[in-house]
Amino acid sequence: MPSSDSISDVKAWVSMLDNLNRFSTDAFPGELRAGAWLQTLARIGLTCDLPPSERSPLHGCASVSISSHASVFAKLHGSPQILHSPQDAVGKRNDVVLILALLEGQGQLSVGPESARMNAGDIFLVNPQQDWRLELQTAFTAILIELKEAGFLARLMRTGASDLNRVVTNHGAGGISADFLYSIGEHFDGLSPEDLGQMEASLTSLLIAGMARNGDAEEASDPDAEHSTSVQLGHLRRVCRSIENRLTDPEVSISEIARIENLSARYIQKLFAGGDTTFGEYVKKRRLDRCRNDLANSALKHLTICELCFRWGFNDAANFSRAFNLEFGISPKAYRASAGKPVALHLQRGRPAINAAQTSEKRRNSRKATGAVSALHIPDEQDGLRHQFTSILNEIAEYEVTALPLPEHGHISANDEVSLKRSVHSKHHYIPVSDKTVHWGYFCKTIKPVVTVQSGDCVTIETLTQHAYDDYERMIKGDPGAESVFHWDAKGKSVDRRGSGPIDSSIYGRGAGEGFGVHICTGPVYVQDAEPGDVLEIRILDIQTRPAAAEEYVGKSFGSNAASWWGFHYHDLLTEPKPREVVTIYEIEHAAHDCCAKAVYNFRWTPQTDPFGVRHDTIDYPGIPVDHSSIVKNYGVLKNARIPIRPHFGVMAVAPLLDDEVDSVPPGSFGGNLDNWRAAKGSTLFLPVAVPGALFSVGDPHASQGDSELCGTAIECSLTGEFQLVLHKKKDIAGSFLDELDHPFLESETEWVIQGLSYANHLVELGANAQADIYKKASLDMAMRDAFRKTRRYLMTAHGLNEDEAISLISVAVDFGITQVVNGNWGVHAIIKKTILCRDE
Repeated sequence: MPSSDSISDVKAWVSMLDNLNRFSTDAFPGELRAGAWLQTLARIGLTCDLPPSERSPLHGCASVSISSHASVFAKLHGSPQILHSPQDAVGKRNDVVLILALLEGQGQLSVGPESARMNAGDIFLVNPQQDWRLELQTAFTAILIELKEAGFLARLMRTGASDLNRVVTNHGAGGISADFLYSIGEHFDGLSPEDLGQMEASLTSLLIAGMARNGDAEEASDPDAEHSTSVQLGHLRRVCRSIENRLTDPEVSISEIARIENLSARYIQKLFAGGDTTFGEYVKKRRLDRCRNDLANSALKHLTICELCFRWGFNDAANFSRAFNLEFGISPKAYRASAGKPVALHLQRGRPAINAAQTSEKRRNSRKATGAVSALHIPDEQDGLRHQFTSILNEIAEYEVTALPLPEHGHISANDEVSLKRSVHSKHHYIPVSDKTVHWGYFCKTIKPVVTVQSGDCVTIETLTQHAYDDYERMIKGDPGAESVFHWDAKGKSVDRRGSGPIDSSIYGRGAGEGFGVHICTGPVYVQDAEPGDVLEIRILDIQTRPAAAEEYVGKSFGSNAASWWGFHYHDLLTEPKPREVVTIYEIEHAAHDCCAKAVYNFRWTPQTDPFGVRHDTIDYPGIPVDHSSIVKNYGVLKNARIPIRPHFGVMAVAPLLDDEVDSVPPGSFGGNLDNWRAAKGSTLFLPVAVPGALFSVGDPHASQGDSELCGTAIECSLTGEFQLVLHKKKDIAGSFLDELDHPFLESETEWVIQGLSYANHLVELGANAQADIYKKASLDMAMRDAFRKTRRYLMTAHGLNEDEAISLISVAVDFGITQVVNGNWGVHAIIKKTILCRDE
């Protein structure tokens, strides 16, 4: 527990915030974090007990907004702790309801003498006049809402038999409540007080309906439950066909369908619940599907979008547009314009967000897994029957709704033919690049290490650029390592998974992994004794370009720069054709004192068909073989330009803590695709260890790059690096700056470089859809804020400055720059020259 002095110190810090949008303890030096978190919770009427820092380092993020009706909405994420009502609040509040919704994590809720387990997806309503306590036993994400105008709901709670007011979330209004709260969490930063005010009445009504009031007894006495499964499936087919015949009727209702089919409306709702949907959701989805077909139909171009939506039973064009965008991730206007151009729909870097229907299904399944009772009479041991209900809906609709599959765990082949030096007594190791020593486009803590090293060992690591197939002759031909990695013919490819997406390419059909992550990473390297909480120091001892192996180019080195669709420039071109992608091939010229790169030729990307027969109108998948007979090469480009080379590795990473594959494009707390050219020979990168062994990988080699990497890539050139890996154990760095390090930190002979990102830890801050949302929510403002806060913290922690001294020094002597604006999680770096903080001997 922090001292009273430290608490008074942080009052000024917290009060400086106009609101609590994206508050994070990471902005504070270690000794002030606990006090800052307590002050933040106090502002929303909470307090907490924290475990000892040596057992569980404190981490906390908070976003808070006040609705137009003065209700408090808070989204909290943090490490294990105990939240409870403050003593001075107990017994003083009237006519207020506190909603506790756990989105991620596990805990135990106690209200008075009663207690209950809380799992992800659970919702409880708490009377703030009572003493309550929520012990969060894992890292968690939660929504807390203090409803100020909930008189009827509060009275209903107080007349109940139990103080633990659980909302049943496996079906019905309670399930909708859970999905509603998840959606609030996902879109929290974009909701205005007016938006929240409009949501309060709906949320209150849903919660009233969803509270457990003899629900089990009512379900057990329901005579409709006597229907057998086969009869239910037959009824569902009849109901769906009736709906299909009446989609154009804006007044179609469940009561009308029930009358036509001679069934009860309640029974029909149960049939749809068996397929994990509702009557209303199904009707809306079918209408959206029909409208989508019409928008893509060139024979209906004479009809306006409004006419098409009215044709299929929508009453409001604005509501239709919002629903269409939510369902398909694109506006009706943009979809119609893209008809016949399917690639335009796929110009999204990273995996798509799970849509509303998929998210609801996933949450419902999660809640059912905790022991909730099924809404329909389907035996638990026959889970396949539920699939039959869903199949009926798909069969009738003539569309297959494919839920976003969970990626399979990637792994590196255990083929021992790779000649690697694994002796724990060895001081130098060599990792040649091959299809057995790389993972392409993703990080994962389950990838099998290719070598194990001790702290202090040196490792020489070969790396390849993923753009080498832009010019096979210059960058692959005759090179056994490159040929083994890039091999791809009609029978298969040596490295199948390329990205963190589904292995069956079931989203866009680009290929295994879907290109949700593009970098060829060599490794991982297992560092003996590395544990979470330690820090890995990566000393870059040397970097050499990889020479071409083809006879006509032997001894030379080449790289590729792709001005691609994810570049900052792509929608801001001046000349035709617009848009376009242009690839420029560079030769790296080595001279005694003047190494530079010179352009050889460029070409516009033309549609390429890969060996599996998939057409790629854009550079939407890594390693696509470019057919040079299909392109026009323009020689003499940039004829007067000589680009000084500064070889570096865009990707240096330890494995993230996440269980699934992680897209290699957005950088994060684990390092990754930082794309800072200062990570060059002679510099040192420090990374916090998140998993046993650290699992260090390196890739994305660059011959040169400018700050911003504006067009999407650098001069992508295969390189070989020599590294020394030094492990700093947590117990040995206690009290130092490294003890608190939770982000990449770069040091050169003359500078300290602090890396800011739009989201310092996007995998945690953005939740389940982090790998999709990061591409939508990043900004330079946020990256600049993160860089400032990390720089202030570094100066206070490592150099003993107080806050006023740090801020003044930052303003007069620290240089900030844009690292990159193309990697989803945008970067801003701060450069502190060592000469300004030299100490007198």
